[in-house]
Amino acid sequence: MSIEKITSPEVSEPAPGTWSNCLKVGDTVYIAGLTARDKQLNPVGGNEYEQAKLIFTRIGHLIEAAGGSLNDIVKINIFLTRIEHREEVWRARRECFTGEFPVATLVEVSQLAQPEILVEIEALGVLNQGGRPARARH
Repeated sequence: MSIEKITSPEVSEPAPGTWSNCLKVGDTVYIAGLTARDKQLNPVGGNEYEQAKLIFTRIGHLIEAAGGSLNDIVKINIFLTRIEHREEVWRARRECFTGEFPVATLVEVSQLAQPEILVEIEALGVLNQGGRPARARH
């Protein structure tokens, strides 16, 4: 089984020699921890809800580029700098997933890559196994 790097024109790639945003191994898709940044890698989104919505959208772009959909995401790990704002991330999650939600881990961290970045989310997908009806991205 080979490892295939997956990219999307909607998701900026990290500098060469650092990490991959998305790798596909067989039917399994591994998505690195993503944050809310624009194409120039500047932080965007003023709060946890806005950042989480953008991140889930970016996860959607990558899993679609791999041949799947958000329905195929089976696990997410969420890192928050302010755990008391977790309801805002959960609200964004409820707007992106339906049916049986992915298993999830939520952890408070002292900081992320830049002070304006409040949320980081990584995901694991298994193509053609989700079985959940898709919700339109906003």
